[in-house]
Amino acid sequence: MPTEQPIHETVSVPPELASLSYEQARDELVQVVSRLEAGGEPLEASLALWERGEALAARCQEWLDGARERLDATRVPAPSLDDE
Repeated sequence: MPTEQPIHETVSVPPELASLSYEQARDELVQVVSRLEAGGEPLEASLALWERGEALAARCQEWLDGARERLDATRVPAPSLDDE
């Protein structure tokens, strides 16, 4: 059975979102989700919001992945008992 890729690996971040900070992308994503949850948007507008939300979520994930890589790069492995 094929495994599905996480959405952030399949959604490309549009150039206009690439310059957003994590906080900017997160705040806009919260607004998009609120609008979708409130309903009342026409179908086409809802689809556009959904797509924007997916791209914003992917941008946030890029920031989080980068932060994890930076943290992992600074960690010093603990010495094992075999090293003594």
